Amino acid sequence: MFPTSSELSEWLPRLLDGLKVSVQVAGLSITLGVLLGMMLALCVMSKSAWIRWSALLVVEIGRGAPALVLLQFIYFGLPNTGLTLGSFAAAVIALAWNTGAYTSEIIRGAIQAVPDGQREASVSLGLSPFQEMRDIILPQALRIALPPLLGFAILIFQGTTLCFTIALPELVSKAYYIGSNTFRYLPAIVAAGGLYVAICLPASFFVAWMERRASRHATH
Repeated sequence: MFPTSSELSEWLPRLLDGLKVSVQVAGLSITLGVLLGMMLALCVMSKSAWIRWSALLVVEIGRGAPALVLLQFIYFGLPNTGLTLGSFAAAVIALAWNTGAYTSEIIRGAIQAVPDGQREASVSLGLSPFQEMRDIILPQALRIALPPLLGFAILIFQGTTLCFTIALPELVSKAYYIGSNTFRYLPAIVAAGGLYVAICLPASFFVAWMERRASRHATH
């Protein structure tokens, strides 16, 4: 069931190459997704019905469709329209869309959680709506949203495992490659899982610490 020490030393370079790709995909997807989520959150709160409903459509598709379906649609479906993307680009776009859809709701909730007094203070200072959002509301909302955003980032990193279905050479793909060459599928998958745990477990503890810290500050 578990890989031997000699197998680990032989497999680790290849698995680390796959882990690097997984981290790159997750990092780009989270960065682009949070920016998209912020834009979608503001659009959903827009007074323009056209902007609001267009943003809601993007959000609901991104939340309603499983990440695997988005991956398959972008990588295998878009070529039928004449647009062909590499597996890396398709993975980033699909996971960024998924990230943006979910984080838009996190950010929108955080914006609405900013006390009304902050808005009243910005009006008394003569700030424009844009200045109010940029200088007063968003900085406070992002502090509120940070713990759940970090928690979702862990899920997106774990979600990169789906990318092996579009031939992206990420960690799980490397483990399957090792298994197909050695017929030691289970130990190879266990080794890959160990790398995920080594990253996700400390990250989860950090997110829990951030949530406790945020809740203590909220009570004072």
